[in-house]
Amino acid sequence: MPTGGELIVDCLKAQGVDRVFCVPGESYLDVLDALYESGIEAVGARHEGGAAMMAEADGKLTGRPGVALVTRGPGATNAAAGVHVAKQDSTPMVLLVGQIGRAMRGREAFQEVDYRQTFRDLAKWVEEIDQAARIPEVMSHAWHVAMAGRPGPVVLSLPEDMLREGAQSAAGVVAAGPRVEPIESAPSPAQMARLQNLLDQAERPMMVLGGSRWTALARSQTMHFAARFDIPTAVSFRRQTLFDPEHPAYAGDAGLGANPALVERMKRADLLILLGARFSENPSQDFTVLGIPKPQQTLVHVHPGPEEIGRIYTPDLGIVAAPAAFLEAAATLTPARAPSGQAEAAHRSYLDWTAQPERAPGDSAGGVDMGAVIAHLRDSAREDQALREAVLCNGAGNYAIWLHRFHRYRVYGTQLAPTSGSMGYGLPAAIAAKRRLPDREVVAFAGDGCFQMTGMEFGTAAQLGLGVLVIVVDNGSYATIRMHQEKRFPGRVSATALENPDFAALARAYGAFGETVRETSGFADAFARARAHIRAAGGPALLHLLTDVEALTPTLRLSAL
Repeated sequence: MPTGGELIVDCLKAQGVDRVFCVPGESYLDVLDALYESGIEAVGARHEGGAAMMAEADGKLTGRPGVALVTRGPGATNAAAGVHVAKQDSTPMVLLVGQIGRAMRGREAFQEVDYRQTFRDLAKWVEEIDQAARIPEVMSHAWHVAMAGRPGPVVLSLPEDMLREGAQSAAGVVAAGPRVEPIESAPSPAQMARLQNLLDQAERPMMVLGGSRWTALARSQTMHFAARFDIPTAVSFRRQTLFDPEHPAYAGDAGLGANPALVERMKRADLLILLGARFSENPSQDFTVLGIPKPQQTLVHVHPGPEEIGRIYTPDLGIVAAPAAFLEAAATLTPARAPSGQAEAAHRSYLDWTAQPERAPGDSAGGVDMGAVIAHLRDSAREDQALREAVLCNGAGNYAIWLHRFHRYRVYGTQLAPTSGSMGYGLPAAIAAKRRLPDREVVAFAGDGCFQMTGMEFGTAAQLGLGVLVIVVDNGSYATIRMHQEKRFPGRVSATALENPDFAALARAYGAFGETVRETSGFADAFARARAHIRAAGGPALLHLLTDVEALTPTLRLSAL
């Protein structure tokens, strides 16, 4: 009969898992051994936070739970950062945690943690499997919970002695259950008739896209729907691949540093459709766009999780459905009037807001200009198919404002960025993306502070020979916090300055390509050399961009504060 450890792996295979991300630990050695000849790849990360972020990014890419395995105590708490990303980003994920033996529970044994208490606010469900015979039941339920409604993380605790025992029930030997698929819900005919009526009456409609459970087909159907009804369509924070930015109905992204004209358009809309979006703090501009609990706009909220509809905003029409099911029903609706040009006007505003970035008059910032860097990437992607299809990853920091405002994500699934604002996300996400999409180029952006949160995972990329290109934007500061610090406490700089190493030399120490760029004019050639190295030799590359903390954002200089 299989042991608990073997049955865990059998259940992973039954769910179609082909890769797990882990940091090894003695508390789940039986699972590691069962993985050895299973056909499932075990990617060994350097830190549990990195492993969990890799699993979360894999879940974003596939729509099925990414899986991380970590050891008990500090291993689990280190992984909490990735679990938090999965929660706020609505990403399906399963974290498997080794646990002390069952007979030692409650004694504060070595590295003992009560995972139900620790993760109950971060995960959709937390459970401890106390009998090997129940593994198929609990694993099946974990996949159901992780993918159902609003997707999210599930944490399962695995006592080490349970993993060693034989899996047998009164009915005989226990086997893995069937593959789990999410249960879909669809709009009712009455709901779609109500939506048709609201669209017929609306003079200033607007749509905002967000959340998960999307597909490339749903994206295409959304653009068709927006064009037919002449609806200006924006995307939520870091959900920029949900709509083609070149589409004539695209109005921009409602994230941090949003176009003021877009914010005003959302406020003035007489019909606002939230499709998949929760419309939380960042896209709602600190909860100022919509009234709470009753918005001033007529609100239609479409979301796969019924618990999210009415949680903050009371809608005039709530529809429990994933984007694909809603858009299939919406295809039957008919526009009542000819286009008025609203979508086209919103798109022109977006194009103006994201035009070629230029430095502010009188700008004294030195070093590499991030506006020029992103402009080069955007312009190059027009002619370079590989670069247009490249997956761009980033964590948190002011450097990302240039990327989000000026880059054009033309291809679905090419953005991996945490809506939770978690620092250190870019590099682990890039590793997961390159492993999942080996034929695509993958570029990770990270600030100097952001990179040092998970920079040890560069060693993971080097060991696996993964051709990810990491761009470290170094201004010697936790610049986002410095910005807020200068606003509230001018001139009183505290704990935000960074003395950094030579990041390019660090990359070379791993046997990878590393180059420092000190001036804007040197970026294009350095970027070309890094890409050429990856194509020719494989393995990762790193560009170390020296920038000036004076350039806080595309429109804000430190001295102006």
